Amino acid sequence: MNFSNLLATMEKEARRRNAPVYRFSKLGRNNFQILVSAILSTRTRDETTIRVCEKLFKKIKTPQDVVRLGEKGLQKEIYGVGFYKNKSKLLVKCAKILIEKYGGKVPKIRKELLKLPAVGQKVANVVLVHAFGKSAIPVDVHVHRISNRLGIAKTKTPEQTEKELEKTIPKKLWKKFNTIFVAYGQTVCLPRNPKCTECGLSKICTYRRVKKQTF
Repeated sequence: MNFSNLLATMEKEARRRNAPVYRFSKLGRNNFQILVSAILSTRTRDETTIRVCEKLFKKIKTPQDVVRLGEKGLQKEIYGVGFYKNKSKLLVKCAKILIEKYGGKVPKIRKELLKLPAVGQKVANVVLVHAFGKSAIPVDVHVHRISNRLGIAKTKTPEQTEKELEKTIPKKLWKKFNTIFVAYGQTVCLPRNPKCTECGLSKICTYRRVKKQTF
């Protein structure tokens, strides 16, 4: 499979359809804001995360801003995202750790990122890619779903998918992989009722072949 062509096809279609994920690039996020948006995005609709971040980032730019806002103030700002009360608590805790242990800076090493509250493998990889330009493949629900539908991976969990993709995808493409797959998942390869008849990848899609056989 030519992965460069695959990604080019997906990106062209997703941009034509104005995928919401591309709005993140217009927010002008700094490293801390990238970390915050990645945490808020977990178990939350993409459109909701973007709407909340557009508002939130007018008020918080540093860990110190989060501490000053406090848990209750943060709850009001991020209301609407999944588990907003728990995320408010974790974000304040995370901000305090960044101030006390890292001088207010976001660490650029995965091992250190994973020590922060609410930071799992996917969030850590998002920060490594988008804050520090490092090669990693953040695997969220879109990447996991589409990779399996296309037959690039045959896995049951995002963690398994990440390992499979690292073996299969050329490293030079890792940094752009997540954004393009998310964009395509938002616009064409939807979780429910994917637009298979409009998809330029239908000829290589195992999900499409199985779906046709069931009718």
